[in-house]
Amino acid sequence: MTISIGNDHAGTEYKKAIVKHLQDQGYTVNNYGTDTNDSVDYPDFIHPVAKDVESKAVDYGIIICGSGNGANMTANKHQGVRSALCWNKEIVALAKQHNNANILSLPSRFIALPQAIEMVDTFLNTPFEGGRHETRINKIPVTQ
Repeated sequence: MTISIGNDHAGTEYKKAIVKHLQDQGYTVNNYGTDTNDSVDYPDFIHPVAKDVESKAVDYGIIICGSGNGANMTANKHQGVRSALCWNKEIVALAKQHNNANILSLPSRFIALPQAIEMVDTFLNTPFEGGRHETRINKIPVTQ
């Protein structure tokens, strides 16, 4: 399984720990995030993740910024992306079960690193339930 990950300066330490965790489990990781704590513009690091997910070049994406909001908003501009801003593993599970989320957005300033790792594991191991939820997510894209 291949995961793309992106982050701004607020998510650098979390990204590094998540990448190591994923690689230790045998995942391939495309790292688009900054590796410094110097201020950067989050869209520059989030769009590449969303493009990978949108084109199905990867299985999932993980994005990290201070509140998770800017990253999440950026990712959700891409068609076919269902990015979920989550703050605990229960919300992560529901985002996968009911919304078939394909990008996990993490708010690094509001969750602890061990919690973030647990949320990543929940994201990658929770299946989509389909059924009535499939009908609903098929109505998400705007068609003109």
